[in-house]
Amino acid sequence: MSDSLTLDLHERKQAWSAIQNSLFPFLAKAFESGRRWILTIRLETRSMSQNRLMWPLLTAFSKQLQWPVNGKMVYMQPEDWKDVLTAAFKGEEVKLAMGLNGGVVMLGQRTSKFTKPQFSEWIEFLYSTAVERDVRLPALVDEETGEVLHETH
Repeated sequence: MSDSLTLDLHERKQAWSAIQNSLFPFLAKAFESGRRWILTIRLETRSMSQNRLMWPLLTAFSKQLQWPVNGKMVYMQPEDWKDVLTAAFKGEEVKLAMGLNGGVVMLGQRTSKFTKPQFSEWIEFLYSTAVERDVRLPALVDEETGEVLHETH
């Protein structure tokens, strides 16, 4: 028996069917083991297509915009831009912790925990910040349909 069960629930009839056909049998077997279980129900987080959309945008920032790091203007990696931009998106309510060797570590928000609507707002924030900072973004194309989703500015 698996230690977890994930169900995608998107409408009442489908959800009830999934609960009856998957959750109830899972729980019946789970409780036979005598172990304790936790049931968590949450909004779904960002989709893989939303995540794939984010990285070309961050790469555009990394190639076109220098930022002060340790007192020098440098081109940062997309991952570093993700940290800086996520902090700005969240109102720069970021915690700084001392590193083990005396440095500083930024404790930021994880975009993987964003819900789909939050992630959509995040992507819009990236677009607007790119316009404000004169970063040219790539034309983005839907992988399945070939439709242009966003032209460069």
